[in-house]
Amino acid sequence: MMWGDKRYHSLNYELKKTFGQKIMKLSLDGGFTCPNRDGTVGTRGCIFCGEAGAGEFTASRTFSIAKQMDIQRSLLSSKWSNGKCIAYFQNFTNTYSAFDDLNKKYNEALSGKDIVGLAIATRPDCLPEYVLDLLEEINSKTFLWVELGLQTIHDKTARFIRRGYELECYQKSIYELRKRNIRVVTHLIFGLPGESYEDILNSVKFIANTDTWGVKFHLLYLQKNTDIHRYYIEHPFHILTQEEYISLVADSIEHIPPEMVIHRLTGDGKRSLLVAPRWSLDKLRVLSDIDMELKKRDSYQGIKYLCKE
Repeated sequence: MMWGDKRYHSLNYELKKTFGQKIMKLSLDGGFTCPNRDGTVGTRGCIFCGEAGAGEFTASRTFSIAKQMDIQRSLLSSKWSNGKCIAYFQNFTNTYSAFDDLNKKYNEALSGKDIVGLAIATRPDCLPEYVLDLLEEINSKTFLWVELGLQTIHDKTARFIRRGYELECYQKSIYELRKRNIRVVTHLIFGLPGESYEDILNSVKFIANTDTWGVKFHLLYLQKNTDIHRYYIEHPFHILTQEEYISLVADSIEHIPPEMVIHRLTGDGKRSLLVAPRWSLDKLRVLSDIDMELKKRDSYQGIKYLCKE
């Protein structure tokens, strides 16, 4: 089974099928914070999160949404001179604000040139009724997906990484979003301390049986000035090798249903901040090796999910 030239259902394939052309993502910082930082749930954030959150590749939050989109377009212009775009609210918790603030920022993004959709990264515990109602309204007008940072299904690991919510909260959020026909993308991290190969695959298999539209696989990498890096210095733990990661991702692809859209297959650490693993800097090689591993196995997305059925 093939999706274009890939043995997995990539986001690139899905968006081209939907819009008939290449779609770019413009990463935005909406100026939000997080309940895991402002004292509502915690004050130090998740253990792997730096002071900039996931915003290493976004423009400065001091700029307007419109200005940030212009900056992002200019950065991507060397790859794509023109094209349609998804506005991606990436940094921190992008539903964690008052209705008027969210409505203003989302609609400012949607009013931008050649914007065909909206992607919003958030936490399952930051989807109150007024936010769900707003998302439902936006979903009726444009192509929308909501990203939830689950990372793992295992309670012990969730406590260690200071996730700040229970698995049941994620499950309830999936239900509430899908009830409104809103697409959901789930994030998982491979290589968290104390998790075995089997533990990681069990998280993948769990996600495979939820009503989630897409999935992101992240490699755990260590960045300077994060609590996970400080922990590693005092309590060294195993960092996945490139070979281990390639095998794990290939196994995971085999276990998720064919219709689930794979948004990401590896992490994207900033070179100046990355401590380990350094092999992750060569992203193109990692992606190529995943392709080659699937080809060597003569395998494809969902082969073990379909066999299970």
